[in-house]
Amino acid sequence: MSQTTKMALAASLKSLLSKKPLEKITVIDIVNDCGVNRQTFYYHFQDIYTLLDWIFVRETEKAIAGEFTYENWQQYFTKIYEYVIQNKNFSNNVYRSVGREYLERYLFEVQYHYLHEIVGQLDIQSKLSPDDRCFIARFFSYAFVGTVLDWIKTGMKENHIDIIRMITKLVEGDIEKFIQYRGSV
Repeated sequence: MSQTTKMALAASLKSLLSKKPLEKITVIDIVNDCGVNRQTFYYHFQDIYTLLDWIFVRETEKAIAGEFTYENWQQYFTKIYEYVIQNKNFSNNVYRSVGREYLERYLFEVQYHYLHEIVGQLDIQSKLSPDDRCFIARFFSYAFVGTVLDWIKTGMKENHIDIIRMITKLVEGDIEKFIQYRGSV
């Protein structure tokens, strides 16, 4: 029952966000749309932003489920773009509101987690220090997230597959070259 209520509240927020920006939505709007009372909302979520976080976590995990490797990172990045496309109004209204910080932070955390794993997979001889691994994961996470946010900002006009192809050309081999460089220092 608890999960069902959370999903219903999430669906209401997403529905409302497809019509208006986050800062114009209240808890009252959500509960009225959902057909529950305010106490029910606050039983599950501290505020609208914790509900927004819950949506990001749940839907992103569902969208990119599976094993993430250096060989298939483009597939996962494609899934993020496709999620944004499938939820265009939601994504636009979150991006263009105070919720942008939540979107940016969450995308960064997801990318960082997976990229840190990839760096570990590539550094099989442990040439990198933990700080080097973190630096690489942070650097590419900011680049990927910045690219997605810029794409949203510019109206999602550019073909996301073309963007991923360009990123692939920039990235291929660079992490491995850095590992070799750091291992020789």
